[in-house]
Amino acid sequence: MANPVFSNSPAFSPKAAQKQAAKDAAATASGATAVAVPSAAQLDEHFALPDATAAQMDRMSYEDTIVKTVVGFVVLVVGAAIGWFVPVLLFPALIVGLVLGLVNSFKREPVPALILGYCLAEGVLVGAVSSWYNTAFGSGIVPMAVFGTLGVVGVTLALFASGKIRASRRATKVFLVAIVGYAAYSLVNVGLIAFGVTDSMYGLGDVKIGNTGIPLGVPLGILVVIMAAYSLVVDFDFVQRGVRSGQPRRYGWTAAFGIVVTVVWLYLEILRLISYFMPRN
Repeated sequence: MANPVFSNSPAFSPKAAQKQAAKDAAATASGATAVAVPSAAQLDEHFALPDATAAQMDRMSYEDTIVKTVVGFVVLVVGAAIGWFVPVLLFPALIVGLVLGLVNSFKREPVPALILGYCLAEGVLVGAVSSWYNTAFGSGIVPMAVFGTLGVVGVTLALFASGKIRASRRATKVFLVAIVGYAAYSLVNVGLIAFGVTDSMYGLGDVKIGNTGIPLGVPLGILVVIMAAYSLVVDFDFVQRGVRSGQPRRYGWTAAFGIVVTVVWLYLEILRLISYFMPRN
């Protein structure tokens, strides 16, 4: 009672089915014997191999981030040399640095060329400003500001590495509020100086506090230096979290950008703070 089509077809005949079954069994047996079973020594050798490095996996690492940061500072120093000898580039560098700073801050993916361009523009700005301070207050103010900046960065890094300080959520909120307040103060102060409301070099910063004779810029400068130091803690925390979570290697440039921004800010604030204690030429 079988289907005559299938019964008459050689492909579906009993003999064909038996031949196909024999071929399948032979193929299975040959496939099974083709798989090599590793020995215990081979397994031990495999597990003894070193883990893939962060560079091989294209992940962030402390070493790679340090290299990127050093490259950024080398470009910054080159720009600072240009600004020192050509201080008229101050305002063009200020505009270019501001534009590139905003672009790099809002870009989702870091672009090394834009970050290095920012470092160069900020270097020119730092060099031009340092040249002006050197002329106005003598040759000692710039080295003091440089060593002061290195000291703050070194101490902050040491405290962070030892676990003594960390970037907490509450402290970061206070820091952001303080940043907004300082930015508002700076805009008002620049406006007062630009429109001739005050002829003082530092505007509201030269206002004396009560009968103490201490300029407002001194305690404010100390507060801002502390804020900049905490900003470094936030930068170091970003690097640490990026390395631990295995973020892509390219974000090392983001970390380098943030550290350069903070260190430049810190240096300029220390430079201004020191100037309150030095006679003007």
